[in-house]
Amino acid sequence: MSGKPRLHYFNGRGRMETIRWLLAAAGVEFEESYLEKKEDLTKLQKDGSLLFQQVPMVEIDGMKLVQTRAIANYISTKYNLYGKDMKERALIDMYVEGMFDLNELLMTYEIQPADKKQEHFANMMDKAENRYFPVFEKVLKGHGKDFLVGNQLSRADVQLLEIILMVEEWKPDIFAKFPLLQSFKARLSNIPTIKKFLQPGSQRKPPSDDDVVDKVMKIFYS
Repeated sequence: MSGKPRLHYFNGRGRMETIRWLLAAAGVEFEESYLEKKEDLTKLQKDGSLLFQQVPMVEIDGMKLVQTRAIANYISTKYNLYGKDMKERALIDMYVEGMFDLNELLMTYEIQPADKKQEHFANMMDKAENRYFPVFEKVLKGHGKDFLVGNQLSRADVQLLEIILMVEEWKPDIFAKFPLLQSFKARLSNIPTIKKFLQPGSQRKPPSDDDVVDKVMKIFYS
């Protein structure tokens, strides 16, 4: 059996994409088993692999971990992306929880009914631009270091870069008034493991197209 973590999810971003980012940033190779149809999910549910009958699920170190935050916490701790002490970890947790809130808006946009999409888009962009990104611009200014917490890469940095790049796909000029986030993005994107993950052909997933959304609806909502 391979010693690499194995990720069980559909072939798209969703809740697993942050896990992919964290593993990639840590330089950890991983394998993926994709859910292609509802029966694939049912099989995992019936064989006891999914504690709460849900994915994401990651096989790592002899465990079958579920719940996105639990998986991210384990990977971040294992690969030294979780600060050097309790205070740093508290800051990381606080920032990351805000990122999860914003990410939830970004993730669920694609599955909104057609008549709700415009309103949802306006809401998520308003919150990104006026609630969340000003906070991280202020944190970088106050901290005065290359990273959000302490003086080394943490999961907070990785997850913020993931969100920055996602939002830019929708609104490329959104960071014009956030110069520190612009330089943060450039800096983080040049870290060798992250730079590799951003190259074509990596396990990073593209934005979901109609085919992916259709497959997700059939697997999870049919």
